[in-house]
Amino acid sequence: MDFMNDLKAVMRRELRLMRQRPVYLLASVGVMAFCLLFFLTFLREGMPSELPVGVVDMDNSSLSRNFIRQIDATPQCRTVGFDSYTSARKALQTGEINALFVIPDGMYADVLSGRQPVLAIYANSLYFVGGALAYKDLMAMANLSSGAVQRELLRAKGMSDREIMGMIQPIVTDFHQIGNVTTDYGVYLTNVLIPGILEMITILVTVYALGSELKYGTSRHLLGKAGGSMTVAMTGKLIPYTILFTTLGIVCDFILYGWAGFPMAGSIFNMFLGTFLLVLSCEAVAFFIIGLLPVPRLALSISALYSVLAFSMAGFTFPAEALPPYIRGLAAVFPLRHYYLMYVQEAIFASGFEGWYMQAIYMLLFLFLPVFVHRRLERAYVLQNFPRK
Repeated sequence: MDFMNDLKAVMRRELRLMRQRPVYLLASVGVMAFCLLFFLTFLREGMPSELPVGVVDMDNSSLSRNFIRQIDATPQCRTVGFDSYTSARKALQTGEINALFVIPDGMYADVLSGRQPVLAIYANSLYFVGGALAYKDLMAMANLSSGAVQRELLRAKGMSDREIMGMIQPIVTDFHQIGNVTTDYGVYLTNVLIPGILEMITILVTVYALGSELKYGTSRHLLGKAGGSMTVAMTGKLIPYTILFTTLGIVCDFILYGWAGFPMAGSIFNMFLGTFLLVLSCEAVAFFIIGLLPVPRLALSISALYSVLAFSMAGFTFPAEALPPYIRGLAAVFPLRHYYLMYVQEAIFASGFEGWYMQAIYMLLFLFLPVFVHRRLERAYVLQNFPRK
């Protein structure tokens, strides 16, 4: 009975602190609301469109003009004509255009005579997404035009369309994009960026909440409310934050997979479970960091570095399996990595809990981290012998 009374006293104390210090709600609810609004509006089109592509037409024939119209008809490219290669090159170097397509002089005559004209494509890879998409469209149009020219030449020789297609395209590829059929960058990025931001907020706010007891010298008062028990103090202090962060994560899941209509092949309730495990594992990591370094300034710095690295090690932009072996294993120390693998199995492949139960076990293993620093943080709370700034 004393345990429950002490636990309630600590929780009431923490709720009062959350009301008195707006930074808690601002750093959690405010940041998550801003990030959701930013990413869902910034990436609302799914993919970039109307990318400016420079064209230098030195041939000025009916074939080259038709080719330019075909490029301009693609949804991702918008052609910009240039009179000379020099001016087009300057525009490419200054970032005014994402790619440059040069049609050589005499291309139509070379096609009619059976010679092989060379079309030059320059892509600005400094802007990776824009340059890559423009290059992809230009290459596709160049290949289609090459096939069209071969078809007309073979037709002139009296071959049937079936024979022609067998020569032009002997192997037909049936391509399927799983989980993101429209190649929507919002689906590709937001599904992991939002949980990653939730992970960052959870770790930073939890470290600040635990470290503020040392910074303001109120740790002994906390232990007094908990009846001298560090376990009761930490449990009562973290329960309100667990509820807050889990609620934020569930609301984000509702918005992403309900209102925004992101692909969800599996059960959204399993995603809720994964979000809850992510919050618990992040709080355990935060406890470990502040327990290992009971200095708020240093602990927050380490937490920020750790949280940012999670985005790189999660594997959603660059596969963790392709990392060097001595770095690949480090991905396992980030809860976001296991959440991402859970998301793929549940939302993309609908494998159910049996498909990602190992990821749940890995996230639960993080809960053992506080055991190693529990005694050290308790001593810091009692003695208050660490720097407060």
